[in-house]
Amino acid sequence: MRRGIRRLTGAGTVLALAATLTAGALDGGAGPVASQAREYLVFYADGAHDRAIDAIDASGGTALSTETRLGYVVASGPGSRFVENLAGSDAVVGVSSDRRIGSATAIPAALPPSGALGQSGTPGTRKAGTGAPEPLAERQWDMKMIGATADGSYATAPGSKKVLVGVIDTGIDGRHPDIAPNFNYALSRNFVTDRPKDPNGKTLDGPCEFKNCKDPVDWDDDGHGTHVASTIASPVNGRGVAGVAPGVSLVNLRAGRDSGLFFLKPSIEALTYAADAGIDVVNMSFYVDPWLFNCKANPADSKAEQLEQRGVITGMQRALDYARKRGVTLISAIGNGSTDLGRPKTDETSPDYPKEAERTRKVDNSCLNVPAESKGVISVSSVGPSQRKAYYSDYGIEQTDLSAPGGDEFDGSARYDTTKGILAAAPENALRAKGQISADGTPKDRSIIRECRDNVCAYYQYLVGTSMAAPHATGVAAILISRFGKPDKSGLTMPPADVQRLLYATATSKACPSPRKYVYKIDLLADEAHKCEGSKARNGFYGRGIVNAAKAASVTP
Repeated sequence: MRRGIRRLTGAGTVLALAATLTAGALDGGAGPVASQAREYLVFYADGAHDRAIDAIDASGGTALSTETRLGYVVASGPGSRFVENLAGSDAVVGVSSDRRIGSATAIPAALPPSGALGQSGTPGTRKAGTGAPEPLAERQWDMKMIGATADGSYATAPGSKKVLVGVIDTGIDGRHPDIAPNFNYALSRNFVTDRPKDPNGKTLDGPCEFKNCKDPVDWDDDGHGTHVASTIASPVNGRGVAGVAPGVSLVNLRAGRDSGLFFLKPSIEALTYAADAGIDVVNMSFYVDPWLFNCKANPADSKAEQLEQRGVITGMQRALDYARKRGVTLISAIGNGSTDLGRPKTDETSPDYPKEAERTRKVDNSCLNVPAESKGVISVSSVGPSQRKAYYSDYGIEQTDLSAPGGDEFDGSARYDTTKGILAAAPENALRAKGQISADGTPKDRSIIRECRDNVCAYYQYLVGTSMAAPHATGVAAILISRFGKPDKSGLTMPPADVQRLLYATATSKACPSPRKYVYKIDLLADEAHKCEGSKARNGFYGRGIVNAAKAASVTP
């Protein structure tokens, strides 16, 4: 099964239940462009910068620039032969072409015809009310589960504007009425430039919407990042929904493209910027391609492929370390592959560039999902309304640190129900581009809600995925930093180790199911069994437990 993708077929309908991970990349890899020079990130060993430059020259490449903070050289080289040659130098610890990183942990609501899978909810428009709770609060089962409510954490610890939450994603619609009050435009950055087509002439980002193909920092053409940001910190303002920490500041650290794809260099640039700008916590709902599992020395891979995977592992780890040492708490979605990450056996989807290059290779626990399995990162699995681990969520006793509501449309029933997803803000431009609302703005399916107030309409969407779980944990981290952070030049700061300790301490412990081998029975999908290992205090399904905003609002350090 391709990671993060499930297809349900029935009555002639195909329901894609995960983010489409389009195979391809802008540069690098074998294929039609293999002989062309292109850019690589060459990561050098400690103290080996000069020798790495010599190795680049000897391999027929050209050093273009050096990033000393993370220890890499941007170099131009002639394809896979260049990488193979670099593999022979002990000064080089990894090489990564400018390949994409997949925004892989959200499942878009590509819904079948009305009634086809027993959906509930009605598309259309509702008028906004005033005051608390928010007009759509009754639909936010997730916030009720973790105690982020008007009579819960909102009352005593809504979060401080001095706390800066970075969202490394596809962008944030900072103009959305239910995000704008908490959006920090001045600190937000866009690290990508849209590219309409890939090197083979196929559509990548599509036509550019803005001059020089550079989107503003308050723009999101995909919707993934806006949904994540809304779950973290939509304000209590009498309309729509409220986030976990409705008083904190949102900072767009855009590393994803209009297409929903990411590149390595913008992603590590976003992390280093977060560190230097005083960001307190970042949410990362993506994982690194073109390899489903990154293996440093898999005999099934060529030397160039091994070096590339080492580059991904090394480059991201250096960026994560740089950020964490400077006070950034790192939170990641664990992934949607329904996989025990402690026991991966085969990878049938890698490399996903160039197209049709995939092959089946054996993998083991030495192969890493990045950044979910990177050091210093808090990885979050997903639960549905009944608190069972979501059927799609990855898991593992070594990998799962926490769990949080991410949605499960089949929780409690084998039939699909979109309202068991997570409801959060959606950018109107993205919904129009995807054909999910009509010309007059009316939602076309039950996953979209339009709310209008004072002649201004805002949109909200149900999504499920570990992408939706991670921002709940990020919001709780922001509550803790608001309460216990110390003043600094950027606002407040708190050591990530302390944030992590309190996140674990305030989580609601949840034991493995009985029997431990849980069988998911879902319409149109083969029964699947996942085995939970560990104790109530820490296990492979829930980690240390389900995050709890109410406890975070009252805990003493």
